[in-house]
Amino acid sequence: MDKQIEQGNDYHYIPVTSVGSGVGVEVAPDLYSYTIQIVNIGLVGQRDSKEFVLIDTGMPESAGEIIAVTEERFGANSRPKAIILTHGHFDHVGAVVDLVKHWNVPVYAHELELPFLTGQMSYPEPDATVEGGAVAKMSPFFPIEPVNLGDQVQALPADGTVPHLPDFRWIHTPGHSPGHVSLFRDKDRSLIAGDAFVTVKQDSLYKVFTQEVEINGPPRYLTTDWPAAWDSVKKLAALNPSVAICGHGMPVSGELLSRNLEKLVKQFDQIAIPDYGKYVNKH
Repeated sequence: MDKQIEQGNDYHYIPVTSVGSGVGVEVAPDLYSYTIQIVNIGLVGQRDSKEFVLIDTGMPESAGEIIAVTEERFGANSRPKAIILTHGHFDHVGAVVDLVKHWNVPVYAHELELPFLTGQMSYPEPDATVEGGAVAKMSPFFPIEPVNLGDQVQALPADGTVPHLPDFRWIHTPGHSPGHVSLFRDKDRSLIAGDAFVTVKQDSLYKVFTQEVEINGPPRYLTTDWPAAWDSVKKLAALNPSVAICGHGMPVSGELLSRNLEKLVKQFDQIAIPDYGKYVNKH
């Protein structure tokens, strides 16, 4: 293992939570969503199997909780075959350094996210001026420095396959970040959407806390390319997913998913794109 792996200097516990924190939802026998404060991780693999993969790594200082969840589901001393990152924002890589040190497993992400995962580049600063609620106003306090995973992280295969998940393929869904990816399983149309779209209005502190289901675009305060984000939602809606695990909010399925995802595609400029903000370009 590369001994130089480290998290950003600004990584710290973020004192925000929701009523869903600590709650797990099994959306399929081998597909499990678990909420860490305000963000979801995914576990793909049959319960009690040693063949499983972790999707994203939650908030800073959450490694102990993630290890406990994986051991409860897959057995004592279990560890994933790999960690797949939908993208590198702090709430999706918060525990990745600690988990890699503990498990010594490979990490995969889109090649465009690698600069943010190898200590080379920081993300643009969150937009505290964007139209939205209290979470956007809190966003300047969120970590933006890159983690450095050294040679523990590598690019996802260019052919769209996902290591250790032969039934899934990855789909490039940029907008929220340059190398954001979602994962899709064709045989049952299961979607792991990351933050391409979410099922809670993430910029509203009240709705984040209550986890009121509302299919929406990616979190506003960290989304820098809105046209690309709209194209990504169109791409995912065209797959007609039967169930979706998102980075924020409860899993959704069936007609609730299809109806609201179609609405989001048609009205993305009204529902998702803010009226103002430094990353908003109405032209």
